[in-house]
Amino acid sequence: MNPEKEKDYVDLTSRIKENFKKFSESQKLIATYLLKHSDKATFFTAANLGKVVGVSESTVVRFADFLGYEGYPALQKDLQNRIKNKLNTVSRLKKSIKTANSGESILYEVFRNDINNIQKTMDNISQESFNRLVEEMLNAEHIYIIGLRTATSLAYFMGYTLHLILKNVTTITFGVSDLFERLININEKDLIIGITFPRYTLQTVRIMEYAKKKGAKTAAITDNIMSPLAQL
Repeated sequence: MNPEKEKDYVDLTSRIKENFKKFSESQKLIATYLLKHSDKATFFTAANLGKVVGVSESTVVRFADFLGYEGYPALQKDLQNRIKNKLNTVSRLKKSIKTANSGESILYEVFRNDINNIQKTMDNISQESFNRLVEEMLNAEHIYIIGLRTATSLAYFMGYTLHLILKNVTTITFGVSDLFERLININEKDLIIGITFPRYTLQTVRIMEYAKKKGAKTAAITDNIMSPLAQL
């Protein structure tokens, strides 16, 4: 890739995120599979991918065109580059872990899982979205962080850390019965950050829907673009 083209280069993950709401149901199936199983999809032809996902080969080809690739082979090459970068990074990290004896194997397995999860996050995160969220935080009149059930600890940690820098932060992790009352005065100057992971907390989704209706700015921290929060 020459320098001029590299400036305008947009990777597969970013293309999917930018266009996800425009996708048909078939295209969403393809996109979700590519993000979750990119290591397998790397070796699939358009026909193979279509068969696994449950769509036609032509639908896969049109999907690649829709994302701006010059055909499916270009999309496949992008996938291969993504896997190559992932393997290089993980290999370097694994080399730093010394061979453990049987008593230490569980500990090192935890480390390896963390490495893989961090790499997946790096592969899928959008720098543009991150920068935009930081800007919204700095400009917000008030920031509300919503994290219920399995997301409680994350919401609490985020709220505690942010409160060291900003004094306009409220963390809501319990008190389901009065959640909406606590947010009744939110407006377009406020930022509501919702956190949820499978199994998704319905109450968090409803709060975010309520926040959007009130005109407040919203941000979601979740596991993938198929999450109900990501769809708002």
